[in-house]
Amino acid sequence: MLSFYNPKIIIAGTDEAGRGCLAGPVTAAAVILPRHFKNKILNDSKILSLRNRNELKAFIEHNATAYGIEHIFMEEIDKINILNASILGMHKALDKLRTTPQCIIVDGNKFKEYKGIPHECIIKGDGKYQSIAAASVLAKTYRDAYMEEIHEEFPMYNWKKNKGYPTKEHRAAIEKFGITKYHRKSFKLLPDQLKIDF
Repeated sequence: MLSFYNPKIIIAGTDEAGRGCLAGPVTAAAVILPRHFKNKILNDSKILSLRNRNELKAFIEHNATAYGIEHIFMEEIDKINILNASILGMHKALDKLRTTPQCIIVDGNKFKEYKGIPHECIIKGDGKYQSIAAASVLAKTYRDAYMEEIHEEFPMYNWKKNKGYPTKEHRAAIEKFGITKYHRKSFKLLPDQLKIDF
């Protein structure tokens, strides 16, 4: 059962989606949940069904004390690297909260201080604490929606299905068609990194 990190203070959970993708943004979310918040299916977004994620997105947005979502796009990822882009996204998502947290809990093991607010990194935190799980759901659903939108522009990469992750199908399309403005040029886009058209 997912639980609260500390129900006595205002906690923001934060997480990102799309860190390992070859195309599209990395998307971060930050969520503050009320103390009475309960949901039986809330969990790490990666193990939830599409239907459950979409239901949870609406439930979280309706019931959260505050939430923020931020895309960090490919150009910025290529400039500052994916780790820094992920942390920047979480900071910008925290900026959008209408309530200031007293503590931040972060999925993973890397973060940078945010406005002097205490934080803790928690490995697999999206499966342990409700606010991180909620952030993982929002980050994934918003990013997936973005990838489905740009799929219409470049359907040959099938981003509607693979969401920009390095599947065999996606890499075969890169080898055949080259890259797009949505691909991360700093990433290893093909296994042997054959020459690709920029």
